[in-house]
Amino acid sequence: MNFLEKLEASISQNQSLLFVGLDPNPEMMSADYKSQDMISDLQKWLEFIIRETADFVCAYKPTLGFYEALGVRGLELLEKVLAAIPSHIPIILDAKHSDLNTSTVFARTVFTEWNVDAITLSPYTGQDHVAPFLVYPDKAVFILCCTSNLGAASLQQYPSNDSPLYLQVVKESKNWGTPEQLALEVGTTNPEVMALIRSVAPERMIMARSIWAEGSNFNQILEAGLNAENDGLLIPVPQDMLSQPNLRESIQALSAEINLAKTKIVRDASSCTVLLPDVSVVNQHSQQDLILQLYDIGCIMFGNFVQASGATFPYYIDLREIISNPQVFHQVLIAYEEILNSLSFDRLAGIPYGSLPTATGLSLRLHCPMIYPRKEVKAHGTRRLIEGNFQVGETVVVVDDILITGKSVMEGAEKLQSAGLNVRDIVVLIDHEQGVKARLLNNGYQAHAVFTLGEITETLYRAGRINQEQFLAFHESEG
Repeated sequence: MNFLEKLEASISQNQSLLFVGLDPNPEMMSADYKSQDMISDLQKWLEFIIRETADFVCAYKPTLGFYEALGVRGLELLEKVLAAIPSHIPIILDAKHSDLNTSTVFARTVFTEWNVDAITLSPYTGQDHVAPFLVYPDKAVFILCCTSNLGAASLQQYPSNDSPLYLQVVKESKNWGTPEQLALEVGTTNPEVMALIRSVAPERMIMARSIWAEGSNFNQILEAGLNAENDGLLIPVPQDMLSQPNLRESIQALSAEINLAKTKIVRDASSCTVLLPDVSVVNQHSQQDLILQLYDIGCIMFGNFVQASGATFPYYIDLREIISNPQVFHQVLIAYEEILNSLSFDRLAGIPYGSLPTATGLSLRLHCPMIYPRKEVKAHGTRRLIEGNFQVGETVVVVDDILITGKSVMEGAEKLQSAGLNVRDIVVLIDHEQGVKARLLNNGYQAHAVFTLGEITETLYRAGRINQEQFLAFHESEG
């Protein structure tokens, strides 16, 4: 069970989005626990919090800095507190770790010796810093992308409110890990900030912070932070609640209040009609997160682009960036794999040159032999038309990147068939539509696409990535 599965199971079991900060802060400790031995008092108090809240929270979040501040005994206290947490409830270590040089050894300590489930990291040393933590497939990281500290505003809002640094952190960090392994930490009292982050990262788990500050509107933040499935948001228990003697009753009431507010948001949303110009009302695309990431890394662009034919289109698709973004490439392979698992074939073939990296990755994931038809036959050597080993009569599924006219993929399929292979199915990432699937079917090939260009533009429009003018320009060009 990976972190996200464990977290979702905990949320479901306790019907709660709440997490508790387990911080040995003497200033917050209940007076009932204060004696002569501060470390012992803190341990009793924190264990009391765990006992009183275990039925009403989905996660615990000890802050490493508080334990480090207490010296050696503080780290010993951390191990005791971690051991007191029920094994089915996830532990998120709030470390804000940012040192590249110690990331590998620290990841090993945190995940194998302390056995925590997730950790918070600072983004500013980049992917190299995060990578050692992602080596552990069942664990997760939360990237700090935004904080509510007033003194940080000049940095986080740079260079402008329209394109703030914290949103760039979100966009970039999404390329470092899958939604199962990489989540976001968002400290804000502003619902608009939360809504912007959610629009950029619709499928990421968000751990909210600072939402109980004076002047903030909890209901608006809750509505902005929930994803399309009305979950994906972790809410902190207010720190001052932890020193109350009737903690169990207080946190139970808070959890019920949040669930009631969430129910109201869901009910209100279901009763509202969302009007989009000339857009059919369809469910959110299953690959929405991948579509947004392809847009964010520049694979999908909108503007005025001259095509090879000389025509000017209001969009341009360039998938060559994918291979330089391993996390996005990984999600692309998963999307192909979902289609391929429903098909029957002996080997898979990539069409040179654009789809060869994808075909290679799928060959490794599926443990399936790969071949490919040459774009041109060499005038020397073996002069092979098909590279790779195969047996006459085998069935081959063809993998390509984009269906535009279907010409190149049909030429490749014909080469495979001329060598005695059977080709029934063609699988691509993007279908430009325009009747290409029908043309392929008339030639004996069944085409399958992860998504169509129409689905891409609609998703980008709904997510606010493209404006109405760009959306309509696309549909006019396709019409």
